[in-house]
Amino acid sequence: MILLGTLVNTCTILAGSLAGSIIRKGIREEHRSALYNAMGLAATGLGINAVVQNLPNSHYPVLFIASLAIGGLVGTMLDINGRFQKLVNRYSNGNLGEGLATAILLFCIGTLSILGPIQSAVQGDNTFLFTNAMLDLVTSAVLASTYGIGIALAAGVLFLWQGSIYLAASILQGFLTEELMTEISITGGFLIAASGISILGIKDCKTLNMLPALIIPVLWFLLKKLAGF
Repeated sequence: MILLGTLVNTCTILAGSLAGSIIRKGIREEHRSALYNAMGLAATGLGINAVVQNLPNSHYPVLFIASLAIGGLVGTMLDINGRFQKLVNRYSNGNLGEGLATAILLFCIGTLSILGPIQSAVQGDNTFLFTNAMLDLVTSAVLASTYGIGIALAAGVLFLWQGSIYLAASILQGFLTEELMTEISITGGFLIAASGISILGIKDCKTLNMLPALIIPVLWFLLKKLAGF
């Protein structure tokens, strides 16, 4: 079935968000603060792990620096974070915007969430996506227990994200190389770590403003292919 893995992944996030929001009602403020710290540390650790795993395989060790710099500048000029926060705060109270930003990064920028749709499209294998679904089930439950049912909105973003990768992989199988996936995973790892740092209150990195950084490796490889080098 087309997009079976993505559909399963989307449903697990919805289920986890519902379960977490139910649990949230009985959680005290000090316990909620502990969950904030746990999610901040987890996000930071996952981001660092993605960087450490992929950086040794990079053929362009400074590409991630250029990606973060250029992407962050473009995102700041567009004020992605500010626009997102205004949109979320219009329909919710508290810091749901921060939670959603973290959820979207954790659900969408992980290696499994990127390589999974590609493997599904090219080989018809949903193993990565099913594994990712189980991880997201737990993550969404913890996030929703901290930020509320609004975390379920990230499920829609994930569906569009993985669906887009699936379609792109089906059409451009030759372009989505392992090298490109490595560079995207490195940049994404830094973004996830930045999100964790923001949750911990160390520094507000405004991670959403840095999201355009993920496009820079794609543009670089496209330019390299067109130039023939």
